[in-house]
Amino acid sequence: MRIDKFLKNSRIIKRRTVAKEACDNGRITVNGKPAKAGLDITKGDKIKITFGSSVMEVVVSEIIESPRKEDAEKMYEIIG
Repeated sequence: MRIDKFLKNSRIIKRRTVAKEACDNGRITVNGKPAKAGLDITKGDKIKITFGSSVMEVVVSEIIESPRKEDAEKMYEIIG
């Protein structure tokens, strides 16, 4: 699954276009490397997202194509 779609489906970022812009501006890294919006992610990848002055780090625990609201939080685990 693409990183921008994962961020939207997991509800970390509300819109896919916002997730794409965050990737384009270098605010998202996957496994320590800057991520482009089309980067495919897999289970176990570490994603670091910078929102202004705050930083959120998550590990991909599950990839669900069309999650319900209740299942969205199962897609990742917050580590920092």
